Amino acid sequence: MLTIEIEHVNIDALEKLEEEGLEIIPKPAVLRTIKNKILQKQYYDNHQIPTSPHVIVGNRTDIAEHEYMLPAVFKTAEGGYDGKGVQLIKNREAINDVHSAPGILEKMVDIKKEIAQLVAVDRAGNTALYPPVEMMFDQVLNLLDFQLCPADIDEKTLWRVEAIARSVAKNFKSPGLFAVEMFLYNQGQVLVNETAPRVHNSGHHTIEAHACSQFDMLIRILAGYPLGDPHLLHASLMVNIIGAEGFSGPVKYEGLDKVLSMENAFVHLYGKAETRPGRKMGHVTLLAHQQKNLVKQAHEVRKTLLPKA
Repeated sequence: MLTIEIEHVNIDALEKLEEEGLEIIPKPAVLRTIKNKILQKQYYDNHQIPTSPHVIVGNRTDIAEHEYMLPAVFKTAEGGYDGKGVQLIKNREAINDVHSAPGILEKMVDIKKEIAQLVAVDRAGNTALYPPVEMMFDQVLNLLDFQLCPADIDEKTLWRVEAIARSVAKNFKSPGLFAVEMFLYNQGQVLVNETAPRVHNSGHHTIEAHACSQFDMLIRILAGYPLGDPHLLHASLMVNIIGAEGFSGPVKYEGLDKVLSMENAFVHLYGKAETRPGRKMGHVTLLAHQQKNLVKQAHEVRKTLLPKA
Protein backbone atom coordinates (compact mmCIF):
# COMPACT_ATOMS: atom_id res chain seq x y z
CA MET A 1 0.00 0.00 0.00
CA LEU A 2 1.32 3.45 -0.90
CA THR A 3 -0.04 6.96 -0.56
CA ILE A 4 1.38 10.47 -1.03
CA GLU A 5 1.78 13.65 0.98
CA ILE A 6 1.98 15.94 -2.07
CA GLU A 7 0.88 15.43 -5.67
CA HIS A 8 4.16 16.67 -7.18
CA VAL A 9 5.62 13.18 -7.52
CA ASN A 10 6.81 10.87 -10.30
CA ILE A 11 3.54 9.61 -11.80
CA ASP A 12 5.30 7.30 -14.28
CA ALA A 13 6.98 5.49 -11.36
CA LEU A 14 3.68 5.14 -9.50
CA GLU A 15 1.97 3.73 -12.58
CA LYS A 16 4.79 1.18 -12.93
CA LEU A 17 4.35 0.13 -9.29
CA GLU A 18 0.60 -0.12 -9.85
CA GLU A 19 1.21 -2.43 -12.85
CA GLU A 20 3.37 -4.59 -10.57
CA GLY A 21 0.47 -5.04 -8.16
CA LEU A 22 1.07 -2.38 -5.50
CA GLU A 23 -2.13 -0.60 -4.46
CA ILE A 24 -1.76 3.18 -4.60
CA ILE A 25 -4.28 5.56 -3.04
CA PRO A 26 -5.34 7.75 -4.69
CA LYS A 27 -4.82 6.08 -8.06
CA PRO A 28 -1.92 7.40 -10.18
CA ALA A 29 -4.37 8.36 -12.94
CA VAL A 30 -6.06 10.72 -10.48
CA LEU A 31 -2.72 12.24 -9.48
CA ARG A 32 -1.82 12.76 -13.15
CA THR A 33 -5.06 14.67 -13.68
CA ILE A 34 -4.73 16.81 -10.57
CA LYS A 35 -1.01 17.51 -10.95
CA ASN A 36 -1.59 19.24 -14.30
CA LYS A 37 -3.93 22.23 -14.07
CA ILE A 38 -4.93 21.90 -17.73
CA LEU A 39 -6.01 18.28 -17.22
CA GLN A 40 -7.70 19.24 -13.97
CA LYS A 41 -9.83 21.90 -15.69
CA GLN A 42 -10.70 19.48 -18.48
CA TYR A 43 -11.84 17.01 -15.81
CA TYR A 44 -14.25 19.59 -14.40
CA ASP A 45 -15.55 20.40 -17.88
CA ASN A 46 -16.01 16.72 -18.79
CA HIS A 47 -18.05 16.06 -15.64
CA GLN A 48 -20.14 19.27 -15.80
CA ILE A 49 -18.58 20.56 -12.60
CA PRO A 50 -18.89 24.37 -12.43
CA THR A 51 -15.57 26.22 -12.59
CA SER A 52 -14.34 29.69 -13.62
CA PRO A 53 -14.49 30.59 -17.35
CA HIS A 54 -11.11 29.64 -18.79
CA VAL A 55 -9.02 28.94 -21.87
CA ILE A 56 -5.94 26.76 -22.36
CA VAL A 57 -2.83 28.68 -23.42
CA GLY A 58 0.53 27.39 -24.62
CA ASN A 59 2.66 30.46 -23.98
CA ARG A 60 2.66 34.22 -23.43
CA THR A 61 1.68 34.89 -27.05
CA ASP A 62 -1.48 32.82 -26.62
CA ILE A 63 -2.45 34.95 -23.61
CA ALA A 64 -2.22 38.11 -25.75
CA GLU A 65 -4.64 36.52 -28.22
CA HIS A 66 -7.22 36.17 -25.42
CA GLU A 67 -7.14 39.78 -24.24
CA TYR A 68 -10.95 39.69 -23.97
CA MET A 69 -10.49 37.50 -20.85
CA LEU A 70 -8.71 40.25 -18.91
CA PRO A 71 -8.58 40.84 -16.02
CA ALA A 72 -7.62 37.21 -15.51
CA VAL A 73 -5.44 34.83 -13.53
CA PHE A 74 -2.79 32.73 -15.26
CA LYS A 75 -1.89 29.37 -13.70
CA THR A 76 1.01 27.32 -15.05
CA ALA A 77 0.02 23.75 -15.90
CA GLU A 78 2.79 22.19 -13.82
CA GLY A 79 4.74 23.09 -10.71
CA GLY A 80 2.41 25.57 -9.02
CA TYR A 81 2.00 25.22 -5.24
CA ASP A 82 1.10 27.55 -2.34
CA GLY A 83 0.52 30.46 -4.70
CA LYS A 84 3.56 29.79 -6.89
CA GLY A 85 2.88 29.61 -10.63
CA VAL A 86 -0.15 31.91 -10.26
CA GLN A 87 -0.08 35.42 -11.72
CA LEU A 88 -2.72 38.14 -11.86
CA ILE A 89 -3.03 39.87 -15.24
CA LYS A 90 -4.95 43.13 -14.91
CA ASN A 91 -4.31 44.55 -18.38
CA ARG A 92 -2.49 43.88 -21.67
CA GLU A 93 0.75 45.49 -20.45
CA ALA A 94 0.94 42.98 -17.58
CA ILE A 95 1.12 40.07 -20.04
CA ASN A 96 4.81 40.88 -20.61
CA ASP A 97 5.55 39.93 -16.99
CA VAL A 98 3.88 36.51 -17.21
CA HIS A 99 5.98 33.36 -17.30
CA SER A 100 5.78 31.95 -20.85
CA ALA A 101 4.60 28.38 -20.29
CA PRO A 102 1.55 26.19 -20.93
CA GLY A 103 -1.27 26.83 -18.52
CA ILE A 104 -4.80 28.02 -17.85
CA LEU A 105 -6.06 31.58 -18.25
CA GLU A 106 -9.04 32.07 -15.93
CA LYS A 107 -11.46 34.96 -16.08
CA MET A 108 -11.56 36.77 -12.74
CA VAL A 109 -14.87 36.50 -10.93
CA ASP A 110 -16.30 38.57 -8.09
CA ILE A 111 -15.51 36.18 -5.24
CA LYS A 112 -17.61 36.58 -2.09
CA LYS A 113 -16.03 33.74 -0.10
CA GLU A 114 -13.45 30.98 -0.55
CA ILE A 115 -14.63 27.62 0.74
CA ALA A 116 -12.93 24.23 1.07
CA GLN A 117 -14.50 20.87 1.81
CA LEU A 118 -12.80 17.57 2.62
CA VAL A 119 -14.38 14.47 1.09
CA ALA A 120 -13.33 10.95 2.10
CA VAL A 121 -13.98 8.10 -0.34
CA ASP A 122 -13.48 4.43 0.54
CA ARG A 123 -12.91 1.49 -1.85
CA ALA A 124 -16.64 0.84 -2.16
CA GLY A 125 -17.32 4.45 -3.15
CA ASN A 126 -18.88 5.44 0.17
CA THR A 127 -18.24 9.06 1.15
CA ALA A 128 -17.89 11.10 4.32
CA LEU A 129 -17.98 14.90 4.15
CA TYR A 130 -16.40 17.22 6.66
CA PRO A 131 -18.22 20.54 7.24
CA PRO A 132 -16.95 23.14 4.75
CA VAL A 133 -14.48 25.72 6.01
CA GLU A 134 -14.18 29.38 5.10
CA MET A 135 -10.71 30.46 4.05
CA MET A 136 -9.28 33.97 4.41
CA PHE A 137 -6.09 34.62 2.44
CA ASP A 138 -3.11 36.93 2.80
CA GLN A 139 -3.50 38.99 -0.37
CA VAL A 140 0.23 39.74 -0.58
CA LEU A 141 1.62 36.24 0.00
CA ASN A 142 -1.37 34.43 -1.56
CA LEU A 143 -1.28 32.02 1.40
CA LEU A 144 -4.00 30.91 3.78
CA ASP A 145 -4.19 33.34 6.69
CA PHE A 146 -7.21 32.36 8.82
CA GLN A 147 -9.62 29.47 8.41
CA LEU A 148 -13.05 29.28 10.03
CA CYS A 149 -15.10 26.13 10.60
CA PRO A 150 -17.95 25.79 10.00
CA ALA A 151 -18.13 28.21 7.09
CA ASP A 152 -20.61 31.05 7.46
CA ILE A 153 -22.97 30.09 4.62
CA ASP A 154 -26.74 29.56 4.36
CA GLU A 155 -28.37 26.15 4.13
CA LYS A 156 -29.04 26.19 0.36
CA THR A 157 -25.44 27.19 -0.37
CA LEU A 158 -24.25 24.42 1.97
CA TRP A 159 -26.25 21.84 0.01
CA ARG A 160 -24.80 23.14 -3.25
CA VAL A 161 -21.23 23.07 -1.89
CA GLU A 162 -21.65 19.52 -0.58
CA ALA A 163 -23.17 18.23 -3.83
CA ILE A 164 -20.40 19.72 -5.96
CA ALA A 165 -17.59 18.54 -3.65
CA ARG A 166 -19.01 15.01 -3.59
CA SER A 167 -19.29 15.01 -7.40
CA VAL A 168 -15.66 16.13 -7.77
CA ALA A 169 -14.40 13.35 -5.48
CA LYS A 170 -16.61 10.47 -6.65
CA ASN A 171 -15.99 11.02 -10.38
CA PHE A 172 -12.30 10.27 -9.84
CA LYS A 173 -13.45 6.69 -9.19
CA SER A 174 -10.68 6.22 -6.66
CA PRO A 175 -10.49 5.87 -2.90
CA GLY A 176 -8.75 8.72 -1.16
CA LEU A 177 -9.11 11.95 0.75
CA PHE A 178 -9.85 14.99 -1.43
CA ALA A 179 -9.84 18.67 -0.49
CA VAL A 180 -12.09 20.58 -2.89
CA GLU A 181 -11.48 24.35 -2.96
CA MET A 182 -14.38 26.47 -4.18
CA PHE A 183 -15.38 30.09 -4.82
CA LEU A 184 -18.77 31.50 -3.78
CA TYR A 185 -20.03 34.35 -5.93
CA ASN A 186 -23.23 36.00 -7.14
CA GLN A 187 -25.77 35.03 -4.47
CA GLY A 188 -24.71 31.52 -3.60
CA GLN A 189 -23.33 30.28 -6.92
CA VAL A 190 -20.39 27.90 -6.53
CA LEU A 191 -17.30 27.41 -8.72
CA VAL A 192 -14.60 24.78 -8.14
CA ASN A 193 -11.12 26.28 -8.05
CA GLU A 194 -8.78 23.33 -7.41
CA THR A 195 -8.66 19.91 -5.78
CA ALA A 196 -5.91 18.40 -3.62
CA PRO A 197 -5.79 14.55 -3.45
CA ARG A 198 -4.43 14.28 0.10
CA VAL A 199 -4.57 15.54 3.64
CA HIS A 200 -4.62 19.31 3.31
CA ASN A 201 -4.01 22.58 5.10
CA SER A 202 -7.77 23.18 5.08
CA GLY A 203 -8.21 20.09 7.28
CA HIS A 204 -5.54 20.60 9.94
CA HIS A 205 -8.14 21.88 12.42
CA THR A 206 -9.81 18.45 12.42
CA ILE A 207 -7.12 17.15 14.80
CA GLU A 208 -8.80 18.91 17.72
CA ALA A 209 -12.17 20.06 16.37
CA HIS A 210 -13.69 16.89 14.88
CA ALA A 211 -14.56 13.39 16.01
CA CYS A 212 -12.26 11.89 13.36
CA SER A 213 -9.27 13.90 12.11
CA GLN A 214 -8.30 13.98 8.45
CA PHE A 215 -5.22 11.91 9.31
CA ASP A 216 -7.25 9.24 11.11
CA MET A 217 -9.64 9.25 8.12
CA LEU A 218 -6.82 8.65 5.65
CA ILE A 219 -5.48 5.73 7.70
CA ARG A 220 -8.97 4.20 7.73
CA ILE A 221 -9.17 4.52 3.93
CA LEU A 222 -5.75 2.92 3.46
CA ALA A 223 -6.46 0.07 5.88
CA GLY A 224 -9.92 -0.67 4.52
CA TYR A 225 -11.65 0.22 7.77
CA PRO A 226 -15.06 1.95 7.87
CA LEU A 227 -14.94 5.69 7.27
CA GLY A 228 -14.72 7.75 10.46
CA ASP A 229 -17.17 10.27 11.85
CA PRO A 230 -16.33 13.74 10.45
CA HIS A 231 -18.85 15.67 12.54
CA LEU A 232 -17.89 18.89 14.30
CA LEU A 233 -17.14 18.84 18.05
CA HIS A 234 -16.29 22.54 18.38
CA ALA A 235 -16.28 25.63 16.21
CA SER A 236 -12.68 26.34 15.26
CA LEU A 237 -10.44 28.94 13.75
CA MET A 238 -7.02 28.01 12.43
CA VAL A 239 -4.20 30.55 12.21
CA ASN A 240 -1.26 29.87 9.91
CA ILE A 241 2.10 30.74 11.48
CA ILE A 242 4.09 32.53 8.78
CA GLY A 243 7.75 33.55 8.78
CA ALA A 244 8.02 37.22 9.82
CA GLU A 245 9.03 39.86 7.30
CA GLY A 246 12.73 40.73 7.34
CA PHE A 247 13.91 37.55 9.07
CA SER A 248 15.76 34.66 7.41
CA GLY A 249 17.85 32.06 9.20
CA PRO A 250 17.67 29.59 12.13
CA VAL A 251 14.21 29.98 13.61
CA LYS A 252 13.29 31.32 17.06
CA TYR A 253 9.64 31.59 18.12
CA GLU A 254 8.70 34.84 19.78
CA GLY A 255 5.61 34.68 22.01
CA LEU A 256 5.31 30.89 22.07
CA ASP A 257 4.86 30.67 25.85
CA LYS A 258 2.06 33.23 25.80
CA VAL A 259 0.13 31.40 23.06
CA LEU A 260 0.59 28.04 24.80
CA SER A 261 -1.02 29.54 27.92
CA MET A 262 -4.17 30.60 26.02
CA GLU A 263 -7.31 28.61 26.71
CA ASN A 264 -8.27 26.13 23.97
CA ALA A 265 -5.30 27.06 21.77
CA PHE A 266 -3.39 24.16 20.18
CA VAL A 267 0.02 24.90 18.69
CA HIS A 268 1.46 22.79 15.86
CA LEU A 269 5.01 23.61 14.72
CA TYR A 270 6.26 21.82 11.61
CA GLY A 271 9.86 21.32 12.74
CA LYS A 272 11.38 23.56 10.07
CA ALA A 273 14.85 24.61 11.19
CA GLU A 274 14.95 27.86 9.24
CA THR A 275 12.50 30.70 8.78
CA ARG A 276 12.13 33.14 5.92
CA PRO A 277 9.47 35.74 5.06
CA GLY A 278 6.19 34.14 4.06
CA ARG A 279 7.25 30.55 4.84
CA LYS A 280 4.64 28.38 6.57
CA MET A 281 6.12 27.30 9.90
CA GLY A 282 3.09 25.86 11.67
CA HIS A 283 -0.46 26.61 12.70
CA VAL A 284 -2.55 27.24 15.80
CA THR A 285 -6.06 25.85 16.14
CA LEU A 286 -8.46 27.75 18.40
CA LEU A 287 -11.67 26.18 19.73
CA ALA A 288 -14.83 27.76 21.09
CA HIS A 289 -18.54 27.04 21.45
CA GLN A 290 -19.33 30.28 19.59
CA GLN A 291 -17.44 31.54 16.54
CA LYS A 292 -17.64 35.19 17.57
CA ASN A 293 -15.16 34.50 20.37
CA LEU A 294 -12.54 33.13 17.97
CA VAL A 295 -11.69 36.06 15.70
CA LYS A 296 -10.35 38.33 18.42
CA GLN A 297 -8.24 35.50 19.82
CA ALA A 298 -6.91 34.69 16.35
CA HIS A 299 -5.66 38.23 15.85
CA GLU A 300 -3.96 38.03 19.26
CA VAL A 301 -2.20 34.82 18.20
CA ARG A 302 -1.11 36.39 14.93
CA LYS A 303 0.42 39.39 16.72
CA THR A 304 2.06 37.28 19.44
CA LEU A 305 3.55 34.16 17.82
CA LEU A 306 6.24 35.19 15.32
CA PRO A 307 8.93 32.98 13.75
CA LYS A 308 12.10 35.09 13.66
CA ALA A 309 15.78 34.46 13.07
